[in-house]
Amino acid sequence: MDEPLLWLGLAAVAAGFVDAVVGGGGLIQLPALLLAFPGAAPVQLLATNKISAVAGTTVSAATYYRRIRPDPRTFGPLMACSFAGAVGGSLVASLLPRSVFDPIVLAALVLVGTYVWFKPSLGEATRLRFTGRRHVTLAMLAGVIIGFYDGALGPGTGSFFVFSLVGLLGYSFLDASAKARLANMATNLGSLVVFLPMGAVMWRVGLVMAVCNIVGGYVGARVAVAKGAAFVRVFFLVVVAAFVVRIGGGLAGFW
Repeated sequence: MDEPLLWLGLAAVAAGFVDAVVGGGGLIQLPALLLAFPGAAPVQLLATNKISAVAGTTVSAATYYRRIRPDPRTFGPLMACSFAGAVGGSLVASLLPRSVFDPIVLAALVLVGTYVWFKPSLGEATRLRFTGRRHVTLAMLAGVIIGFYDGALGPGTGSFFVFSLVGLLGYSFLDASAKARLANMATNLGSLVVFLPMGAVMWRVGLVMAVCNIVGGYVGARVAVAKGAAFVRVFFLVVVAAFVVRIGGGLAGFW
């Protein structure tokens, strides 16, 4: 394995672990791909990232499902709407510059992190705020919006899924992470429905990163289940803080 692939593989392991616990591995993988292939078209980087990500999210979703058994009455509609949103976002991915998203994503991350920080009891246990049709409708709405964002750009998607399930619907961080992995798997598949016919995937790179992402995703899911909601909450705050520094620093011109 040549040196760029080695570093990309390590980045994919780290991204898979982060994705499995709270989401957001794209903020590790996409910069790594950009550094390795500075001349590649944005759609190539997005497509190759999705090949890696869908492998890791599938394995971590299966691991969560076996151990947490999330309710299909919620995650089924959530996955369907996430898939549809991602297809729509992917169709416009090449038309929207990243500069459109970064300030919005930064503001959202700051608000999310602040809210979770000042509510330490948030997500300790599942206390659903809504039931029945309203619960499912809100889950579907979150799926469409976050799915569109993932298709158009992607980094931080899993974290936004986790927060919406915890802050909006009232799930524990652990239950939210299980459903978020299923939804993120659907968004990755939705994006690939658009990207694969374009021939945008760099297959050699994508498959190596996919294997490494699977390793990280499997380990991350098992650690999250073993450690519980408190661990996921702390990890969530650390990852959100890292995202704020990464995106904020980019907007300020530090890197």
